[in-house]
Amino acid sequence: MENLKLNLGCGERKIPGYINVDKFGNPDIKHNLESFPWPWETDSVSQILLIHVLEHLGKDVETYFRIFQEMYRICNHGAKIRIIVPHFRHNFFYDDPTHVRVVTPLGLELFSKKANKEWARLGQSNSPLGLYLDIDFELKETAIRPSSDWFRLHPEKNVDIKLLQQEANIYNNLIEQYDMLLEVIK
Repeated sequence: MENLKLNLGCGERKIPGYINVDKFGNPDIKHNLESFPWPWETDSVSQILLIHVLEHLGKDVETYFRIFQEMYRICNHGAKIRIIVPHFRHNFFYDDPTHVRVVTPLGLELFSKKANKEWARLGQSNSPLGLYLDIDFELKETAIRPSSDWFRLHPEKNVDIKLLQQEANIYNNLIEQYDMLLEVIK
């Protein structure tokens, strides 16, 4: 089977057209995402959704790496992986004791061989995880969702993303979540 679409860590949010996977509840497939190998064939997956899931996984860095290695193994070239996580400086992240991992755009770019090579060329010290782990994911899109606190401070409807990012580096609770899209490169 190929071109599978997986909704990993679905919880009660089953999505039609996807294989809904979780270790709890009544998913289509019950599986612990921190248990390896995953039950899908190499190069069989074209889409993965991780909606408010990745921040719950990989407290141990080696487990976190294995998750990315498994995604890389099961995905075909060009597969898309949508990752939505709470912003690490928002109450949604740090009020939940089950959140064990900060996930950021730069943290995902560490798994890009292209970025790894460019950083090495420039003499930067970012960890070249794509090269170390022999996996390759390109970050294609990043969207940030401003919080109600942002709109209380800046009630205009058009969000100045640059200002939002600058102020979020100083103040908590301005960005609610990241929505990021990775593409698998093989």
